[in-house]
Amino acid sequence: MALINKSSFDFLNQLTENNNRDWFAENKPWYQDEHQNAIDFAEAMLQGLKEHDEITTLSGKKSLMRVYRDVRFSKDKSPYNPRWAGGFNRQKPHLRGGYYFQVKPGQTVVGGGFYGPVSEDLRLIRDQIAQDDQPLRSVLNDPSFKKVFGELQGDQVKTAPKGFDKEHPAIDLLRYKSLYVFRTFSDKAVLSPNFMKEALGTFIALRPFFDVMTEMLTTDLNGLSLIEE
Repeated sequence: MALINKSSFDFLNQLTENNNRDWFAENKPWYQDEHQNAIDFAEAMLQGLKEHDEITTLSGKKSLMRVYRDVRFSKDKSPYNPRWAGGFNRQKPHLRGGYYFQVKPGQTVVGGGFYGPVSEDLRLIRDQIAQDDQPLRSVLNDPSFKKVFGELQGDQVKTAPKGFDKEHPAIDLLRYKSLYVFRTFSDKAVLSPNFMKEALGTFIALRPFFDVMTEMLTTDLNGLSLIEE
C-alpha cells in the first residue's frame, strides 16, 4: 500500500522556509523524488477509488496540481505552493461532484464537493433546495457524515441570493456559492501506514452527499431527467 514518505514532509517544510527559485533549483532532485512519491500515492488512490466509482481522471500524475504558483495577479509572489494536492473527476453528466485531497504539514485534508459551480448549476441547486431542502439536509445532519466531515463549507453570499427571500426557511443552505466538505488529518495520521485506507474511506463517505447533489443537478423541479439519452 502506497505511503507518504516522511522525507516528503521534510521537503515541503524546507520549501515553506525557502520559497525561492534559487533554493528550488539547488534541490530539484529532491523535489523530483518527493513528487514521484506523491504521484505514486495519487495513483494508488485513483485505482482504489475506481473500485467504488466511475472516474475519468486518467492517472495519479494527471490528478496532481502543479507546485508552481501563478503570481501574475497575486500580492504573494512566492513562486511555489508547498503541498501535494489533486483531484479526481466523476463521469459526467450522470455523476456529479469532485474528489479533492491536499497533503501538507499541519494542513492535510481529504474530501470534495462542488467548488464554484457554473451559474446554471448553482441556480438549479438553489431551486431544488428552495423546493425541498430535506434530502440534502438529512445527509448533512446524519451523525455518521458529521463525524467524518463536520459542517458544510464553501463561500456564501451575505444575505440572500438574487431571486430568493432572505426569510426563506432554507436560507442557510441557499446562501452557499460552493458546497464541499473536508476531513482533516494530523501529520502523524498522514505518515502512518493506514493513511491510504483512511483517505479512500473518506472519499467513499462522500457518496450520500454526491448522490443527493447529483439528483438535484440531473432532474428538473418536476423530477424529470435533464440528461439526454
